[in-house]
Amino acid sequence: SEEIVPIYSHEHVSKCLEQFISINYGRPYRLTDDVTLTFYDAGHVLGSSVAVLDIQENGMKRRLVYSGDLGRKQIPILNDPTHIPDADIMLLESTYGNRVHDPIEIADNRLAEAVHAIHERKGKLIIPTFALERTQEILYCFHKLLKADRIPRLPIYVDSPLAIKVTDIFRLHPECFDEEILSLFDNHEDPFDFPELQVVRSKEESQRLNEESGPMVIMSASGMCEGGRILHHLRNNIGDPNNMILIVGFQASHTLGRRIVERQPRVRIFGLEHDLEAEVRVINAYSGHADKEGLDAFALASKDTLRKLYLVHGEADQSAAMA
Repeated sequence: SEEIVPIYSHEHVSKCLEQFISINYGRPYRLTDDVTLTFYDAGHVLGSSVAVLDIQENGMKRRLVYSGDLGRKQIPILNDPTHIPDADIMLLESTYGNRVHDPIEIADNRLAEAVHAIHERKGKLIIPTFALERTQEILYCFHKLLKADRIPRLPIYVDSPLAIKVTDIFRLHPECFDEEILSLFDNHEDPFDFPELQVVRSKEESQRLNEESGPMVIMSASGMCEGGRILHHLRNNIGDPNNMILIVGFQASHTLGRRIVERQPRVRIFGLEHDLEAEVRVINAYSGHADKEGLDAFALASKDTLRKLYLVHGEADQSAAMA
């Protein structure tokens, strides 16, 4: 068979990383004599940004705002997204352009209900999570629920090397946290760690979870069940009605995660068909994307100046309905 040659090497990566610079939120950065870039907190994931370009052209000033992925108000851990006034042209995401999310408190209640159900039937709660943001958010919610004695004590495993590394990065940036997380935990308490939490690093440790009996929680990536260690946990647990698959994030069309949400009776994992016997629950309220109301509010901050609005990054039904 023909050898596949990578299109770039470690040396290329090193040279690329040398070109990166960090720019704080709210600090104007001059790209050219006529164009200034400023980043603002988008509140979606750690470091996510709204990009604002202030452009001078032919004696006229224009402000172009690109939302990127926009976060929600009052989502745990991160600050609310920054609204930008005075945009002339706006590119706005529309992932949930036609949906209103449940309040985040409902999500915590449903997470607690799922844990109680699994504890009662001594099953396994399998949670596919994105390594960036959703894992940390669910960990934080577990810590809150345990701190308030709202869920029984049981082992909670994080089985994703990338999610573990990302969580360490979160710990390095408390300046991005909102007031809630800062007030709930003092300086000596880690919001992403608690006695019940067990971090799974090696493949051998991950495989051992198959042999252990519940009740337990397993959080693993990828969030849409398209790769990673979550596939092994699904393969080993999807056929037992005592187990539960808890979907806590957006599932794109044509992904295994979407087929599970649709509760298709048989799903393909590693090329083999499996009966979907485990209970499936969905919590949409943890979404990191602004809903219709949040997107509307972001656009309306520039209602007096906006001349062009482009909706991007949404499935056709969501974008068209918002338009």
